This record gives sequence, C-alpha cells and structure tokens, in this order.
Amino acid sequence: MDPLISTKLLPARSRPRLVARPRLSQRLDSELGRRLTLVSASAGFGKTTLLSGWWERRQRSERYAAWLSLDEGDNDPARLLRYLVAAIALAIDAQEFGEGVLAALSSPEPPRTEALLGALVNEMTHLRRGLNLVLDDYHAINSATVHNLLSRLLERLPDDTHAQC
Repeated sequence: MDPLISTKLLPARSRPRLVARPRLSQRLDSELGRRLTLVSASAGFGKTTLLSGWWERRQRSERYAAWLSLDEGDNDPARLLRYLVAAIALAIDAQEFGEGVLAALSSPEPPRTEALLGALVNEMTHLRRGLNLVLDDYHAINSATVHNLLSRLLERLPDDTHAQC
C-alpha cells in the first residue's frame, strides 16, 4: 500500500494580495445547513483559493474542518477511503479515528465498500462537534464507482456534517 501524501490533506497556503471575496465566503457560510455545496467555475477562476480561505476561517470556528485535494489516483475507492479517514483524523486531531476502516482496507480480503462506508459514517456520528469536509478538485474523479461511493456518503452524512466540492 502506498503511503499517503500529507499535502493532499491541507490546502495550499494563501498567497498575499489575493482579492477578498467576502460575499462568496458568506454564501458558503449560509450553505452549512445543507449536506453539500458545489463550487463550480472554469479553471483559474479561484475555486480552490476561495475554499482554502473559507477553510482556514472555519478551522477557528466551532466545527472541525477537513480538507482533501483529489486527483486521478482517487478514482480508486480504497485509496479514496484511506484519504477520507486521514483528512478527518487530521481535522479532529485523533490518529485513532477510522482505525477499523483502515485495518479492513489492508486485510487480504477487504469487506465491501458499502460496509466500509457504513463504518466510516458511524465513526463520524461520534464526533464531538460538526464537520466541514472540503473535497477540492472533484473534477479529477471520473470513476462511476467513486461517484456512487461519494453519493452514498453524502446521503448518509451525520446531520452536523457539511461537504463542499
């Protein structure tokens, strides 16, 4: 199993002299009652910059803030689940989060993805406070299996969890 790349779990540092977008940031805040907010624009229009600034502010809030930069390799459901566990564990500062899911993924005969997803969601329900999960660069995902996995995750998220793509 390949080691996880830690830079996928944090947004790139904000560059100085960026254009502030308070209206868009407020709009992201207003969507927290929903399960998913999709940020859509053409390449180079600042989606990642907007989300990373918002994520940084949310880290200082009453909710946990997890970040995952997606790439083509995340079209593998097992790899994606490993990264989701790592992103949440980092956000909540609990290395033991998702240990059962990770152990099952590394077993010779891993259980069905649906069972692993259920175990992950069950652990998420025990978080002490709400969670904001940013999935950056979702356009890199082209696997129908991973799209279905993430759809099922969104359907089952605990009420106090919100995802941005």
